[in-house]
Amino acid sequence: QVQLVESGGGLVQPGGSLRLACVASGSIFSINYMGWYRQAPRKEREFVAAITSDGMTDYASSVKGRFTISRDNAKNTVYLQMNSLKPEDTAVYYCNVWAVVDGTDRQLWGQGTLVTVSS
Repeated sequence: QVQLVESGGGLVQPGGSLRLACVASGSIFSINYMGWYRQAPRKEREFVAAITSDGMTDYASSVKGRFTISRDNAKNTVYLQMNSLKPEDTAVYYCNVWAVVDGTDRQLWGQGTLVTVSS
């Protein structure tokens, strides 16, 4: 069984910082793509950031320059450092992973972690 477990969400004031983490565990042979999406109330889920196995990154324009994605391949973990947070960053943040599991490419989602930016 494969599992993604996220952590690091919480309440932060505007201008503050948070660091999210997502650990993939189970029968994973390899992981290529690791990323983060978010879903704000009454909005569709949207792309935030992604990183490939060789370290190439991509960001949504709304977070570029404020958020940094990184990964630790040895720990099957992806991080999202979020700085200069704004109220519009409030959302449930989901980890997204493409991994080879039992010989098959699979897309995996975490359960989500809530980030609330408010004074």
